[in-house]
Amino acid sequence: MARTPESFDRLAALDKSIHEPARLAILTALSACRSAQFKFLQSVTGLTQGNLSLHLTKLAEKGFIEIDKSFDGRYPKTNVRLTVSGRKAISEHWRQLDNLRAAAKTIADDPTRE
Repeated sequence: MARTPESFDRLAALDKSIHEPARLAILTALSACRSAQFKFLQSVTGLTQGNLSLHLTKLAEKGFIEIDKSFDGRYPKTNVRLTVSGRKAISEHWRQLDNLRAAAKTIADDPTRE
């Protein structure tokens, strides 16, 4: 059996705390802005309040995001932003995925492939 390209070997090295679909969506949305409110992230991701809160907590524990909770009158307001390490992590994650996609194309275009 032919050896798979090195890029595919690195698939196992993807950070699972980022690659989980909901977290990937959260981090990708945050990478497009300076910060976002909880309600915005909820509408973009389609997650329930509880699920979004859980994923945000896990991302904060990894140091990828910072969460700022405050009140606007009597209403709670939660603002979320990427940290420097979070911005680097999501950028690197997408770079790895792009490399995997390019490796798959190389394999598909290989005329010696059976």
